[in-house]
Amino acid sequence: MHKSNPFYALVATQTLSLIGSRMTSIGVGIWVFTETGKTAPLLLTSFFNELPGMLAGSLAGVIVDRWDRRWVMILSDLGQAVGSVLLMISFLSGNFEVWHLYAVALLQGSFSIFQSPAERAATTMLVPEEGRERANAIKETSFPLAGIVAPVFTGFLYASIGIAGIIFIDLLTFVVAVIFLWFIHIPHPETSAVGLESQGGFWQEARGALQFVTRRRALFLFMLATAFINFLLNGPLDLTLPYLILLTNSEKVAGSIIGVTSLGAFAGASLIAIWGGTRPRMKTILVGWIVTGIMFLFFGVLRTPVPIGMTLFVLFFNLPLVQAVYISVLQVKSPPDLQGRIFALNDQLSLIGSTMSFLLTGFLVDRVVNPAIGTTAWVFFESLLGNGPGAGIGLVEVITGLIILLTTLLLLSSAEIRDLEARLPDYEPSSTTPGI
Repeated sequence: MHKSNPFYALVATQTLSLIGSRMTSIGVGIWVFTETGKTAPLLLTSFFNELPGMLAGSLAGVIVDRWDRRWVMILSDLGQAVGSVLLMISFLSGNFEVWHLYAVALLQGSFSIFQSPAERAATTMLVPEEGRERANAIKETSFPLAGIVAPVFTGFLYASIGIAGIIFIDLLTFVVAVIFLWFIHIPHPETSAVGLESQGGFWQEARGALQFVTRRRALFLFMLATAFINFLLNGPLDLTLPYLILLTNSEKVAGSIIGVTSLGAFAGASLIAIWGGTRPRMKTILVGWIVTGIMFLFFGVLRTPVPIGMTLFVLFFNLPLVQAVYISVLQVKSPPDLQGRIFALNDQLSLIGSTMSFLLTGFLVDRVVNPAIGTTAWVFFESLLGNGPGAGIGLVEVITGLIILLTTLLLLSSAEIRDLEARLPDYEPSSTTPGI
């Protein structure tokens, strides 16, 4: 197996594991809500799962760069599998309590922070530069594919095998992923001059990635801009389902439109996997952000299901496409032996931004925007958004689109960012990577 490029099989087995994890998440959500009638435990579960990445995500990158990345992914999968075993035992014993769910989420979150940096850094070693967009896009298809497949399988199987059976299927997918990782070979990156400079203790190596990006001002500003765009996206996108229910007054219609978003994301990732993107890559990213901003404007003002569904299809079509190209830029511009730390830093910025976005968006909708509907201040927005159900969330979506557009135009006006690829040289390894 090690003589051929294992990238495709690596993505396939990790996608299978992701589908299993999503099935468990959905199954646990069904069980908890059915038994308790509360949504707070599910939100707190997400919080505990993301907490390790928020607090120490960038530190995980040191481990990714120090160790064999294959072993990092194996241990990450095994650690998450242990959490699933503990959860299954809790359910089978009949002694399940909600705090068990929080503890497992914290445990699995502590291991999962290694997965993404290790996979992206491994991609650099398995795929040459000209194939990175396709490789990253193939990886991006995992999330919408799991979003399409996992709910169907869980809904079909839950009634017959219960939550313990769903978790057992999740464990089988972990086993498949670990067995494959056991047998493959991922080349270890050569030590770069920057890597040598940062060698030393744990904290010195952790600072190495931060020093690398901060010394390259354009790259650092680009990472911060991307984190800011992600901050703008997460909270408003998290309002999609309740917003659609308010607009359509139908859970069935809202659910169907949500399904369209997964199809859009899968189609967008598939397109870049086939197409390979343009050069310079920044053109794709900046144009993509402009399209994203425009779709948010439409999403905020439209009121009928078909146009909303078309808008969300384009919006979610665009997101994985841009993400795949963005990851390619980081892979091309940074030494492979630092990429575990660089991607871990990137992930931590994203998690901090998403958490702040959730908190801020909820506060704005509940405490500021919705109470303003029908007041004299709302007169300025009534002609565009009306004052019916969902009007407040619509304003949040419109403001989000405007800020994204303004941010992107500012980035376009900066030659430092716009011409980043020409101004900042690619990292050139002394050895070649196998083809894809």
